[in-house]
Amino acid sequence: MKKYLIILLLTCQGIFAQVQFVAQVSKNSLGINERLRIDFVMNDDGDNFSAPAFEGFKIIGGPNQSTSYLWVNGRKSFEKTYSYYLSPTKKGTFIIKPASIEINGQVYKTNPIKITVGNAVAEERDPYNPYYQQQQQQQPQAYAGKSGVQLVAEISNPNPYLNEPITVVYKIYVSNRSAVGGWQVTNNPKYNNFWSQNIDVKQLQIQQGKFKGEDYRYAVLRKTVLYPQKSGKLEIEPLTLDVEVEVPSNEVDFFGRPIMTTSNKKISAGAKVINVKPLPEAGKPEDFTGAVGSFDFKVTPSKTKLKNGESLDLNVVVSGKGNLKLFTLPKPIVPSSLEMYDPVHKENVTTPLSGMTGSISDLYTIIPQYKGNYPIQPLTFSYFDLATKTYKTITSKEINIEVLDGPTVANNDAVASNNTNKTKVASNATFGFIKLKTVLSDIKNTDFLGSGLFYGLLFFPFLLIPTIMIIRKKKEAIDGDVVGNRIKLSNKLAKKYLSEANKQIANKEPFYIALEKAMHNFLKAKLHIETSEMSKDKITEILLSRNASPESVSSFIALTENCELARYAPSTSVTIQQDYDKAVEIISILEKQI
Repeated sequence: MKKYLIILLLTCQGIFAQVQFVAQVSKNSLGINERLRIDFVMNDDGDNFSAPAFEGFKIIGGPNQSTSYLWVNGRKSFEKTYSYYLSPTKKGTFIIKPASIEINGQVYKTNPIKITVGNAVAEERDPYNPYYQQQQQQQPQAYAGKSGVQLVAEISNPNPYLNEPITVVYKIYVSNRSAVGGWQVTNNPKYNNFWSQNIDVKQLQIQQGKFKGEDYRYAVLRKTVLYPQKSGKLEIEPLTLDVEVEVPSNEVDFFGRPIMTTSNKKISAGAKVINVKPLPEAGKPEDFTGAVGSFDFKVTPSKTKLKNGESLDLNVVVSGKGNLKLFTLPKPIVPSSLEMYDPVHKENVTTPLSGMTGSISDLYTIIPQYKGNYPIQPLTFSYFDLATKTYKTITSKEINIEVLDGPTVANNDAVASNNTNKTKVASNATFGFIKLKTVLSDIKNTDFLGSGLFYGLLFFPFLLIPTIMIIRKKKEAIDGDVVGNRIKLSNKLAKKYLSEANKQIANKEPFYIALEKAMHNFLKAKLHIETSEMSKDKITEILLSRNASPESVSSFIALTENCELARYAPSTSVTIQQDYDKAVEIISILEKQI
């Protein structure tokens, strides 16, 4: 009995044992240059394990499988683990989806895990990282955990003025005891509140230098020119690389050279803070549009003497070094007798590491309307000079445009040849259109309520009712006259087919079909007979009783017979035209006689 009781207890234990399949991570929040370990743990053996896609991560190790059995007081404990080592590919919040496995014919899934990847952090020795453990065992203590690779962002000026150019040069430093097999950009910086221009590095040049007092090799990876567009503290996001690093181990080969071990490491240049100074308010000109640098300003006309109908080009140019693409040029003001069109904007700007240099221009086309001399007032251009830290203003010369011929206007804004600003008035009659006497008239305000228009609109619907009733009765009478409507329809059809016959006069068969239909509809309209009643004798009898002449009746019958025969007999265009003219003539004669 005792033996059976023990067997029953063991059976119940197997039935009520609960299967567990969970996912565990080393951390839920990490930097983009850190590593993550995830374990999928189950307490019963299973098959068909399926790992998730690990979106936002790259697998750098695994899957590693481990199994453990444990007997305590006669009770068995089982645990099986699948381990992965992951490296984040970008910043953000990611969900590691469930993994699945089949245990005892049933599919089990793990819980989803939320992982947050932030900015790069200081280098951390992750005990879960297999590469770190391998380096700890193989490398000498002096080099433990040191990859010998650094990424540095060098800022030319951390305290610039607004719109003053600064440069960011990204350099990778590699220790002489290490090597780099390659790298991949995992996080590109976004230069918020900066105008930016990347300068391509066509070929990497390895140079010797020092980093924190030690000898390093370095190469320039990227150069960027920035123009701050906002004052205050602005942050430049870090550039982050995933680098394949080779470092020496504690072992040597047959020739005594150290054996290199390879691992992947994320390195970051770190975020940089730029303190941007605002431009001074003291002495700022009213026409200042944000130009910062060192510039030259010119306003040049293509010609100053021209004939009526000709045009000239006025070129407004700013050249020099500074934020050329980030401000607007002054617009010339011309007399109303000169018609000026919208400018054509041109930019001839290059951006080396020192900042923008070149020129920008607005080309205006001007066409004069009248003969005379027309001044174009001087233009002013103001900018902030970085060398002297002061505002400077350049003023162009006055330009006088002389139109040699063309119509003249009595009162224009041209000036005399002596360049005075007095306006010429040709005659006192120029202002004759202006009335000099004021005649006042009473303004009578009448209310709409009670006016004639009010009563007219009020009674108009009632007056409209009898008209509608009369029109409706007339329409009912017309609709009730079946015979009359049929006659009207036949008349319309006769005219329609006669018109159709005229259109088809070049096509024999369609012409005679339309002509025959026109004649039949004419009889239906005039004699009040249907097509089924149309025999030659019946038609002759009715036409003669309606006072039609025997000659006309004979001609009508002969024409209808001719229509039937002509469709199948050869005929010429002259014959067809004669038949059409004859049909028009016969129908007109019968119309008068009956």
